[in-house]
Amino acid sequence: MTIVPQTPVQGPTLRVVVVNGSPSEPSKTMGRVDVVLDTLKGMLPIEVSRVDVYRLGAGFTGAIERDDVTPEVEESLRLAEDADLLIAAAPVFRGTYPGMFKHFFDLVDQYALANKPVLLAATGGGDHHALVLEHALRPLFAFFQALTIPVAVFASAGDFDGATLLNPRVYGRIEVGLTDVVDLLRARATGPGTPREPANGHPDAKPLALSPSASTRTETRPASPAGRFS
Repeated sequence: MTIVPQTPVQGPTLRVVVVNGSPSEPSKTMGRVDVVLDTLKGMLPIEVSRVDVYRLGAGFTGAIERDDVTPEVEESLRLAEDADLLIAAAPVFRGTYPGMFKHFFDLVDQYALANKPVLLAATGGGDHHALVLEHALRPLFAFFQALTIPVAVFASAGDFDGATLLNPRVYGRIEVGLTDVVDLLRARATGPGTPREPANGHPDAKPLALSPSASTRTETRPASPAGRFS
C-alpha cells in the first residue's frame, strides 16, 4: 500500500483512516469526507488511508467471525484498529447505515477502538436523516468505548452538486468540530512508521505488511455525479 503523507504544517503525523460505507464511486459520502480531510490537513500533518467496505470481496461478506476473513480483509481491519483518528462515513438508507458498514465493525476487535477519536459522518436524502448520527452511529461506537468527537457531520442531498459539497454551513460545522478537538488529535499523532501495540483481544498479533488492494487505498478522488445511494 502506498501512503502519501499530507504535511502543510509541522509536527507528528496523524494517521487518519476513513471507513467508507458507500457503495457508489464517486459518492456524496466521500465528497464530504474530502472536505473534512482538506480542513484537517490545514491544522495537522496527516497520513490518510481509506477502507471501502463494499470492495472487500467475498473474504469479507462470507465471514461470520474474525478468523474467517482473508489476509486482505484482516489488513483492512487492522488498519482501522490502528488509526490515530477514525472517520466513520456512511450514507443513510432505510433510516440507518448500510448493513455492509455494520458488518465491518462486527469484525473489529471489541476493545481495539477504546478511547480512539472517531469522527462520525453521514449523508442522507433529507435533513430528517440527520438523526442517524445520534440514534445509530454514536451508540455503535459507544459499544466500542470509542471517543466520538462531539460535533458530528451530516449533509443532505441538497447540499451537493453531484458529489461536490457546496453548503457553507456544513463547511463551518466541519471546521468547528475539528477545531474543538485539534489539541487532542495532535496529542494522539504518532507519525509514520511508529510501532503499534497489538489490539486488545489479539495479544499475539503481529504487524502486517500493507500492500495495494482495491478496497484499501490512499488517493485523491475527483468529484463527479454520484448514484442514488451514496
